[in-house]
Amino acid sequence: MIDELSLSRQIDYVFREIRDELMRLSSGTVFVQIRNNVVGKFGIKHNPLESRDGCMQLDDGGLSESQVSMLHRMAVDSLRYKVNWTHGEIFYEFAVQKTRLCASVQFESNYNYMSRKTR
Repeated sequence: MIDELSLSRQIDYVFREIRDELMRLSSGTVFVQIRNNVVGKFGIKHNPLESRDGCMQLDDGGLSESQVSMLHRMAVDSLRYKVNWTHGEIFYEFAVQKTRLCASVQFESNYNYMSRKTR
């Protein structure tokens, strides 16, 4: 099962699952929810419509195969900055600007006060 895999292998799985969707998007945020170092829920937040010069248009671009690979590699590499927490979320924000992939990572660690207090 997935909970027997390392977190980096779980992130590999996430990116394999969302690959086709990423190739239809030029910007968005990949989110991964983690509980007990296991990926629970994941997906992509994005705006399917954009306004250009006051007109609403479908976002008709998408990441190239190499850009998906770069984002995937960055996601796995960023895990080395996750320290001492087992519950939280990771956000991988991305956008294509003039054919260049721009991306950032945000970690959110979650702690449960009540369970720590009763120890």
